[in-house]
Amino acid sequence: MAFIMPCDIYASSESGDGELAIKETIFHHLGDGYGWEVPFSHHHRIPLPVIVKDYNGEWHCFSSSRITNGDTYDGFYISHGEEYNGKIVAKDASGNVYRPTDLSITKNVFALFISIAVVMLCVLSVARWHRRNGAKAPRKGLGAIEALISFIYDGVIKSTLKDKAHRFAPYLLTVFFFIFGMNLLGLIVIFPGGANLTGNIAVTLVLAVLTFIMTNLYGTKHYWKEIFWPDVPVWLKCPLPIMQVIEVFGMFTKPAALTVRLFANMMGGHMIVIVLTMLIFIFAPMGAAVAGATTVVSVLFSIFMLLIDVLVSFIQAYVFTMLSTIFISLAQEEPHHE
Repeated sequence: MAFIMPCDIYASSESGDGELAIKETIFHHLGDGYGWEVPFSHHHRIPLPVIVKDYNGEWHCFSSSRITNGDTYDGFYISHGEEYNGKIVAKDASGNVYRPTDLSITKNVFALFISIAVVMLCVLSVARWHRRNGAKAPRKGLGAIEALISFIYDGVIKSTLKDKAHRFAPYLLTVFFFIFGMNLLGLIVIFPGGANLTGNIAVTLVLAVLTFIMTNLYGTKHYWKEIFWPDVPVWLKCPLPIMQVIEVFGMFTKPAALTVRLFANMMGGHMIVIVLTMLIFIFAPMGAAVAGATTVVSVLFSIFMLLIDVLVSFIQAYVFTMLSTIFISLAQEEPHHE
């Protein structure tokens, strides 16, 4: 969650001996969960469906409200130990704790569905407008969306891929709006926002893998020739395949860079806001004057960081799309004939 209510921090930041548990609080608000937090009430959550399969192969489906508050249902409960912390676990016939097959609709999964619905609504609304009104330009919100589509297509995709832009534009535009939508929803305080999707490395990894597949699946013969038999002196590629190893290694470093870049930037922005908010409670025992001054500074800096995060949300979606476009264009090169 990019921004959290102070009372939520207070409710979740104290350890058993009354001390502020900074690490636990940060990862609690940045991590996934089996329910959606209700503002101003840390102990109440919007329940989500839990779908798990036990060691006997039987499937169980129930509401997460049955296990959210430390309860056990059908033998399943949420672990709070070092192993499987925050995940649903159960005990087998021998009393050993195990992780069941978990297909639950968690907070991040449900947020993905919401992001998909928002992106589809925005883009299809523009398409529906043009079906009804032809080439007439829409106004207000639809006009802003169309301007953003034109900006990415003309400024990034078409200028890089040239005559092949129409082939890859659907994927690249979808990636941009999907990342941008997830970033903005993560900045909203309450439901349906607040999920830290692009700060989840699993989400950014899947997006990077999709770019990797598009790059290599549609790569030209010249692209593969430059990987396995590059235009360098023979001794660099035979008998020791030095350049081949470097080129293949480079194929995998590109999606790795996409993954870490998006994940680290969005996670860092969310974490800064949480830490700034926690300063209020860290300095609270030092007296009313110090606590009051810290509260004002913390709130002002948190609002400033949120405004910066709005800009970062666009920049990171733009950079991911731009790098994906460049990687795809490098795989579309044809041999140059003198």
